[in-house]
Amino acid sequence: MPRHPEFQYLDLIQDVLETGDRRIDRTGVGTLSKFGAVMRFDLSDGTLPIYTTKRVFWKTAVKEMIWFLTGQTNIQSLLRENVKIWTDWPLDAYRKATGDPISQEAFEARILQDDAFALQWGDLGPVYGKQWRRWVDAKGEEHDQIAGVIEMLKRDPSSRRMLFHAWNVGDLDQMALHPCHMTYQFHVRQPKEGTDNQGTLSLLVGQRSCDLGLGNPFNVCQQAALVHMIAQQVDMTPGELIWVGGDVHVYLNHIDMAQTLLSREPRPFPKLHFTRRPSSIDDYRIEDFEVMGYDPHPAIDAPVAV
Repeated sequence: MPRHPEFQYLDLIQDVLETGDRRIDRTGVGTLSKFGAVMRFDLSDGTLPIYTTKRVFWKTAVKEMIWFLTGQTNIQSLLRENVKIWTDWPLDAYRKATGDPISQEAFEARILQDDAFALQWGDLGPVYGKQWRRWVDAKGEEHDQIAGVIEMLKRDPSSRRMLFHAWNVGDLDQMALHPCHMTYQFHVRQPKEGTDNQGTLSLLVGQRSCDLGLGNPFNVCQQAALVHMIAQQVDMTPGELIWVGGDVHVYLNHIDMAQTLLSREPRPFPKLHFTRRPSSIDDYRIEDFEVMGYDPHPAIDAPVAV
């Protein structure tokens, strides 16, 4: 029987715990770190690789991906979807700038209720979605990288140039957080004779920095969801998600969580079914995602390093 694909994740955690370099990082929390990792997930039978050794709040992860695809950069629209994973950075900036020890709940409520406050304090700068959908070149022209990839998948699926990325050097100093998952490159395996689909779509994601405890479970889930979305839009079958990590690390205050994960046995990954075919990549809603058979171990709380 094939080994459960989640063991790739657990083996990586084990390796980092046993042989990782102890480092002081940007956040000051400290990590155990290794450089270079690869994981591969087969999506061809409708699998959505949501890890099972702890509950992953997959709707939050997918909502974040849908938000990236809108090109928005303000947390107000995320908070309207009850997604709070980006609040820490603007909240920290607000507290430092004003000296106001406002609670997260009060800050989020004010962002939701006060558009002017949200405009001033809720924007994250030109992060992922801005670069994906509205990259500005030296001439001041905007480029929609997502639309470009989808157009090329339809027109020239054998191209080696079907990619988008977010590492816009000129904009980095304006971002609340530098892009972690940076490069998304697509590949199409040609269709078999006698089939109706246009080929098999795979995605390789290059991630320069990866928090294994909190970030990676979200990243893998949402990146696989993106493959399923784009495959649906271009009439292809999902293939593989290949995830490549640079600095992969476990925060020192996540070691207990990591050890709990390692003590648990993975369960079968769920399957994804779309309840409809949206008119474009811009038209997906969380209600379009029906995830079947997700039966994880209990969630594990852990702090975010800002």
